[in-house]
Amino acid sequence: MVLAGACPGRGPARSGPDVTPAVRPGLEVLLSDSVHLVRGRRVALVTNQSGVDAAGRAGVDRLRGAGVHLVALFSPEHGFRGTADPGAAVSSTTDSATGLPIYSLYGRNSAPTDAQLAGVDVILVDLQDAGARYFTYLWTTVGVMRAASSRGIPVVVLDRPNPIGGAVQGNVLDTAYRTPVGMLAIPMRHGMTLGELARLARHDLGLGTALTVVPVAGWRRQMYQDETGLPFVPPSPNLRTLDALIHYPGTCLFEGTTLSVGRGTEHPFEQVGAPGLDTAAVLAALRAAAPAGVSFQSVQFTPRRPGDGKFADTLVTGIRLTVTDRRPGSVAKRWSSWRTSPGCSRTRAASSAWLPAARTKTRWNRLSASRASARSPASSAAANRAFHELAARHLPTMVDFSHRRRMRPSQGYSVVTPRTEVLPSF
Repeated sequence: MVLAGACPGRGPARSGPDVTPAVRPGLEVLLSDSVHLVRGRRVALVTNQSGVDAAGRAGVDRLRGAGVHLVALFSPEHGFRGTADPGAAVSSTTDSATGLPIYSLYGRNSAPTDAQLAGVDVILVDLQDAGARYFTYLWTTVGVMRAASSRGIPVVVLDRPNPIGGAVQGNVLDTAYRTPVGMLAIPMRHGMTLGELARLARHDLGLGTALTVVPVAGWRRQMYQDETGLPFVPPSPNLRTLDALIHYPGTCLFEGTTLSVGRGTEHPFEQVGAPGLDTAAVLAALRAAAPAGVSFQSVQFTPRRPGDGKFADTLVTGIRLTVTDRRPGSVAKRWSSWRTSPGCSRTRAASSAWLPAARTKTRWNRLSASRASARSPASSAAANRAFHELAARHLPTMVDFSHRRRMRPSQGYSVVTPRTEVLPSF
């Protein structure tokens, strides 16, 4: 049985000691139903602070407590504890609690080396994706899959829910511009889990990895994270709330402009601004467009040690976004005040006087991988030009994703009994 549906409005968060979670992550399904995948084997684990069970206990502790023979740990961007700055190289180290080596895959190496995989029989991947194409954990997973394939080591992805549900929004990447933060021809908000992305990557990138996905028990694609009963663990330092994750597929586009997305503040990716921004003009335009599902307000903030280098210790005027209706149509429309015309063939004229004139020198970031983020298969050249317009014109028309049959989010996620939920390789 396969279920898919529209995302409902905000549901009540379900947590607390007296509530039995409705959803069990792949980590728990592995230990309760599919431990044969690791029994008697030397196991490497790719994880970070997000790899916890339904009670918030670390996956390393759960696996070791169940007798799984862990021999090595690997960490993605932000490190094993999830505290490193975005884009910062992370060094390998040793876990003080277990004595296991922690090999960084976001530093000198982006994939395990032969020496690091010596003596490993199987690799587990347990990472919480953010639901947006630009997030680097898929890149890390693909690097692990490639390295494992070259040594004949099977990979098992312990799947987790997509925290922002199964809605699909934004334009599909032109793979001529494939980079670490844009690897697959998927929309900006892809609606899939990391396990599904791994299976798709195996197919689309021609990987020979022996891949198994242990899915989430009880998860339905219409669920947001706070409807699963699972604890919320920020997948990265600047995605601290579910609202930030919901905004992220859209606000991340502003990282390719002179505007700050609130890095170094209490509300990263929930606000956008710059010194001298004419917020009155922005609010007037937004309210005239009357986008549903989101409210806007003028704010001021001062970034402290922003990872993108924008406006450090400088007072910024900006716009704060607050989700008021999470249904897909409403969420998508929050960026439609300056949307492109159907087919992305040309951008509707719009005043951009509110944009600050000054430019800031920023590091290479997630948007450098997405020069084709606004490209549609029908008119990639025109959409690429639109991407380089001012921030007001970055907002793409939604793409109908259903034509890509093999990766449609309404397909491929089993909700049957755990034994049959262990998905085979592609």
